[in-house]
Amino acid sequence: MVKLKFFSIACVGSLLAACASQPTFRYQPPEAASGYTEKVGVVANKFMVAAANPLATDAGYQVLKSGGSAIDAAIATQMVLTLVEPQSSGIGGGGFLMYFDGRNVKAFDGRETAPASATDKLFQGPDGKALPFIQAVVGGRSVGAPGELRMLEMAHRQYGRLPWAALFAPVIKLAEEGFMVSPRLATLLAAEKNLKQDADATAYFYDADGKPWSAGHLLKNPALAKTMHEIADGGADAFYKGRIARDIANKVQGHPTNPGGLTEADIGGYEAKMREPICSDYKLWTVCGMPPPSSGGIAIAQILGVLEQRNMAAWPPVDGVLNPEGVHLFAEAGRLAFADRARYVADTDFVPLPEHSAASLLDKNYLATRAALIGSRSMGIAKFGVPAGMPVALGLDTSPELKSTSHISVVDAQGQSVSMTSSVEDAFGSRQMVDGFILNNQLTDFSFDAADANGPVANRVQGGKRPRSAMAPTFVFEKGTRKLMLSVGSPGGSAIINYVGKVLIGMMDWGLNVQQAISLPNFGSRNGPTELEQGPGADVLAAALKAKGHDVRVMEQTSGLQGIMRLTVHGEDVWFGGADPRREGLVKGD
Repeated sequence: MVKLKFFSIACVGSLLAACASQPTFRYQPPEAASGYTEKVGVVANKFMVAAANPLATDAGYQVLKSGGSAIDAAIATQMVLTLVEPQSSGIGGGGFLMYFDGRNVKAFDGRETAPASATDKLFQGPDGKALPFIQAVVGGRSVGAPGELRMLEMAHRQYGRLPWAALFAPVIKLAEEGFMVSPRLATLLAAEKNLKQDADATAYFYDADGKPWSAGHLLKNPALAKTMHEIADGGADAFYKGRIARDIANKVQGHPTNPGGLTEADIGGYEAKMREPICSDYKLWTVCGMPPPSSGGIAIAQILGVLEQRNMAAWPPVDGVLNPEGVHLFAEAGRLAFADRARYVADTDFVPLPEHSAASLLDKNYLATRAALIGSRSMGIAKFGVPAGMPVALGLDTSPELKSTSHISVVDAQGQSVSMTSSVEDAFGSRQMVDGFILNNQLTDFSFDAADANGPVANRVQGGKRPRSAMAPTFVFEKGTRKLMLSVGSPGGSAIINYVGKVLIGMMDWGLNVQQAISLPNFGSRNGPTELEQGPGADVLAAALKAKGHDVRVMEQTSGLQGIMRLTVHGEDVWFGGADPRREGLVKGD
């Protein structure tokens, strides 16, 4: 049962006057989080933010309450995530941001770039074979030029209402005064094997006896506070030029066993980009997602385009228990989409899509021929299709794509919205800490193999290139009216595509609200085994799918979905937010 929590509009009296006259706010952190075990849907009338940690959510909430825009709130929220959820995202990484300005959707690309010196042999040993994953990750080799701050600055220049510097008040206060280590951070620290190789990380994350901090420990980060002060005062240039860029380059190049090639010039030359969003219709809705170098928008549009040939509405879950036929169809559509993804999708500045757009991959006739491959039994491993205009053969991608990522959804008082997914790639990224933040290992999202018998791999390493991602910040609109109906996204490596797809089908076909859809067990296929989330009913579902020829894996699937949808309550439109029960996320609004 999803409980509804109602909020009243609180920006009244003198506070309203302050909102109107002062383009800033005073940040006060909330009481320490005590752990959230039950996630409930939250209703608000005016604005809302959903993020992966209660402290981060509160920062965004206070920005919205002070008259800030959705992008203002996202910036404040993400800066706090850098501090309180360092294993997942932060200013040492990158991300993708979808923005709805009330009329149009804009796609901001803050994906990391490979050093100019990088070649397609970056993750190969002297024998030409791919390096073991963890050997590639830990150290400087895997670090790309971070893109998050340039992306956020670009978006703020267009859509910010509060001053840039004001948005850093929450993270600076928390970094200086301390925050309580969350249960999730403590759990991941306890399991981490490689972070102690870095002296700065060891000094910060572990006590004098070398033991990781436990949940509830008050942790201060003066180095990050200094970094954030400089960025607040000097803009993104304070990060990309001068002391911080020099510190990053020295750290990467100076790693004692696995140095990387990232230079000050690579960092200083980084540019965020505007991209054309991937939008397609599905029944009564229009779904917009992130274009390459993310594969999320295309893969989700392909899954929906294939499923539109079938009646998914006929196979809803009952009391949260999934229907085997619904899972079968979703998994088979996923196989087809992931087969195309592994063959064609990469940074389009280097490797164009067929006919130089996503149109041929999303063509209705092409997807109908793909859908016709789905029968009553699983196809096992799907073969990639051949869309119109595919001029050359491409090899099969072999990137590992792990799961440490975070997602923020925001709707502001003007109805503008953010869906932003950000990442450092693996848990604690490259296991290198500098100036109070973790450096990414996003270059391991490239294919370790540069080519196979079919030709060069689209997602091979190239200097200045952005590695392909599965991040899938997504909007859903009412078709025709372009009325915003949903902002959603998730961490989870390549499984992000299935996590977000599950929520979309749950909402559009099965009539679930966003919290119900998020809370459903995760399921799908990445063109390998059919993956089911551990939990009640999983064994029965697995048996039914095995009878259809599926190779089933029952496993943990720790999504971190955050979503905000438009809902009608007592005849009035309200915002209804949901957070993933599998993580520490929180929704808050007025």
